[in-house]
Amino acid sequence: GPGLPRPARAGGGAPGGREAGPGRPRWARHPACLVFYILFRNRRGSRPLSSPSAGRRLQPIVEVLERFVREGRLAALMWEVCQQQARGGPAELQDALLAGVVALPDRVSNSLRGRNPAVFFPQNYFPLLGAAIVEVLHEISASLRGTAAGGLCHGGTSSSGVLQEILSVLVPRLADLTKSDCIWQRICWRLVECVPERWMEAVVLGFVQRAPGADVLSRLLGNLVVKNKQAQFVVTQKFLLLQYGYTTAVLQNLLGYLSLDSLRRALLIKVLQELLETWSSSSAVKHSPAEQQEYISKAILICLSHLKEPEIESCRQELLTSMMEGVKCHLDSSLPQIRRLGMIVAESISSKINTDGPVLKFQYEEDDEARELKSLLVQAPSICAVPSLPDDNDDDLTPYDMSEDKELKKTKAPVYIRDCIEVLTGSEDTDKWEATVKALESLVRKNPAATREVSVELAKILLHLEEKTCIEGFAELRQRAQVAVLTVDPIPVAQYLTSQFYSLNYSLRQRMDILDVLVLAARELSFPKVHGKIKHVEKPCVQLLPGSDSSNDWRKIVDERIKSKTRRFAKVRPGQKPTYVKYMASGPNEFNSVAGHFFFPLLQNFDRPLSTFDLLGEDHFVLGRLVHTLAVLMYLAVNTVAVTAMGKALMEFVWALRFHTDSYVRQGLLSCISSVLLSVPAEHLLNNMTEELLETQSWLGGKMWWCMPMFFWLVLQFACNISLKL
Repeated sequence: GPGLPRPARAGGGAPGGREAGPGRPRWARHPACLVFYILFRNRRGSRPLSSPSAGRRLQPIVEVLERFVREGRLAALMWEVCQQQARGGPAELQDALLAGVVALPDRVSNSLRGRNPAVFFPQNYFPLLGAAIVEVLHEISASLRGTAAGGLCHGGTSSSGVLQEILSVLVPRLADLTKSDCIWQRICWRLVECVPERWMEAVVLGFVQRAPGADVLSRLLGNLVVKNKQAQFVVTQKFLLLQYGYTTAVLQNLLGYLSLDSLRRALLIKVLQELLETWSSSSAVKHSPAEQQEYISKAILICLSHLKEPEIESCRQELLTSMMEGVKCHLDSSLPQIRRLGMIVAESISSKINTDGPVLKFQYEEDDEARELKSLLVQAPSICAVPSLPDDNDDDLTPYDMSEDKELKKTKAPVYIRDCIEVLTGSEDTDKWEATVKALESLVRKNPAATREVSVELAKILLHLEEKTCIEGFAELRQRAQVAVLTVDPIPVAQYLTSQFYSLNYSLRQRMDILDVLVLAARELSFPKVHGKIKHVEKPCVQLLPGSDSSNDWRKIVDERIKSKTRRFAKVRPGQKPTYVKYMASGPNEFNSVAGHFFFPLLQNFDRPLSTFDLLGEDHFVLGRLVHTLAVLMYLAVNTVAVTAMGKALMEFVWALRFHTDSYVRQGLLSCISSVLLSVPAEHLLNNMTEELLETQSWLGGKMWWCMPMFFWLVLQFACNISLKL
């Protein structure tokens, strides 16, 4: 191409150069390229010796190099390299000079063995180099020719950290210079287009991370992703699908940059399609880390926020298909975080493609993370000045007289169980319905006899009960009422719930509610009950009797006689309260007689798929919950009559699922094995379950370190028991 003419500068000379005066050193009068080449070659030619004189020998050269850098001669050097390149000079010499400029801090540090001046520290040197590049770009802008900018950013940089130090100075200056100057925009575009492929990723990343917004990034990069295949791969593939450590601001800059030009919007649609393909892949959902899935979800939401109505209309069917496949994969996950990500993204896609009709709506916890994800779907509006309005202070207004206002009467809850059933099934009075839901648990526990008459019917109503009004903690209130009904009448209610677990036309939420209720009721039944008031037994202190005027009180007379004949080791001071210890009243384990009704029906039909429910197929999350529930029930059945039969059945169940692919299910299987070992007596394990234990040990092999020690501990305990009996 045509050579770059030497620009006419005010005062003449290259950038960073000064007129030679009497106080200037002799080296400052020569071209910067020649001076730097001589200094650099001499420094490399002098071998660093181990003697103390080596540092003194290099010190004069380092001092000249330090002045060379501080006085801005790096800009003059790069400008001369640009002129040589425009005139067709030797490329080897230019590359050697630029490589020497970039490697100068390392060379000086190696020669001086770490005792280099502060100007050669990377955090000080490379910002100076970035400022020198900006100064050279000013010269190019003044010449009105942008063709000589290629070669400024590829001087053999040895690490991306060096490049980031330079870009930390370069990007803010270029962002300011390209605001209203098309020449500067062309220079910046030419600058990034001439970056070698091996440094394209680091350069683009530096621009994306440091640009204050997508519009600024568009001015700096132009249509780089359209012209350069390497840049297109980095932006559309590597930053979005292969890496996931960047911030939300980087994603917004990157995808906003793709949306700001008609040529780049085709890439935005392509990126969205590839992101949705990954998001709806069951393999990616199962094997990708949660952080990467959150990163992809954020990118999808940002892409959706930039789509226009014609673009949505053109890919509506594809969006719908990806949404249905993706939400299914996410809801099948055993991780709550992954399920919630799928719900939020599916809701967002549904709101975009169904602007007029019904949209998807899930129930999940609204925390800061969920609100942040939803905010990505809406582009931040431009900030505009709002005129100030006069103060609407209402302190001067006369308040209403509310002294005689009467409080509205609250709706009373029913006092009979059958009335509660009537309200829950047919009443249209929402206040009465709400009062019934809140009072049902206490009413069931206070009236066990009346509850047993309608226990199964009440359990059925609670299982299908939906929230009519907005009640705080409705799910917890319903669950506590279900637990109360199950504990009052365990056998028929447990039989009903376990039979409904494998029935048709139940949602996954209802099936998991059944498991939760069974676990909570089993825990309550297995714990000791308190009949009447808790007994307060005195500790060393003595409780003083209250004074009485009745001299005929026989109890007082007896207590005084006992007190006079009792030795006290501690006394209560006047005004001091006595200390009490609470002792729980002991009682039979109520779970003993009903444990089998809770446990065995859950094992019967797990391998029989239904049209809407398949535990061994797609509903593996419910299978995981079932396995964990069985482990808890097994643990709560300790010291019960049926514990041995339960343990044997549970080990057979574990053996059937030992090769399941879901980690949540396998974790539950290990919990089942632990519960069996902890709950079943050792002699029963070795007498009745020896074969199951050996099979389990061979399955676990050396993977679980506790398996063999636990087995030998059982054998040792059994031997000790036999020796004690003999």
